Amino acid sequence: MSSNLTQTLLYSAVPVGTMIAGGAVAAFRPPGKKVTSGIQHFAAGVVFAVVAAELLPDVRKQHAPWEMAVSFGLGVAVMLALRVLATRLEKRSGAGGLPWGLLGAIGIDVLIDGLILGVGFAVGGSAGLLLTIALGVELLSLGLATAAETVGRTGGKKGLTIGAVVGLAVVFAAGALGGGTALQGLSKEWLSMVLSFGCAALLYLVTEELLVEAHEGAESRWVACLFFVGFLVIFL
Repeated sequence: MSSNLTQTLLYSAVPVGTMIAGGAVAAFRPPGKKVTSGIQHFAAGVVFAVVAAELLPDVRKQHAPWEMAVSFGLGVAVMLALRVLATRLEKRSGAGGLPWGLLGAIGIDVLIDGLILGVGFAVGGSAGLLLTIALGVELLSLGLATAAETVGRTGGKKGLTIGAVVGLAVVFAAGALGGGTALQGLSKEWLSMVLSFGCAALLYLVTEELLVEAHEGAESRWVACLFFVGFLVIFL
């Protein structure tokens, strides 16, 4: 196993662990809206800072604006298409038992997140480490939200809920290893194009998922400030 794949395997354990931990906590005691909103704001700030401070500068180094523009636009188009698919899956979630439609929609999201982490380690430098931190916080919030929703729909079945979150964490790990494996041997130019695609996906995650869901909870100035705290922590 190459050093990049070994790194990906080891570091992917961090987001996997935070997601499972969040799911286990929420299965027994779902967090309040302010807590969930605060974590989502903080996660959004962290992810945004990683894109701004680490990933986009790497993309610009290649000085290939047209190729990067196409890759970035493709990333936006794919995320929009996946959101349509995820919405349709969510509508199929019925009452009682596991909400398979909802879990399928979340599974798409975590698979993309895993692929992006694999890209980060394939690119090299500090990108993989910072993405690990960013996705670790994001998957913590996702684990909390998923378990809180699932435990309610399953009638309080905690074991089933935690099992569902563990399954999603495995999907993330598979995406990370798959992304790292598929990108082995690519030239720096192609890696930068893939990274540009990943930047679009992460910005979509911040603007259309994390912040949208965070604002559905209890509004508070202090909670909103956590976005800037998360950004500053990574940027520094």
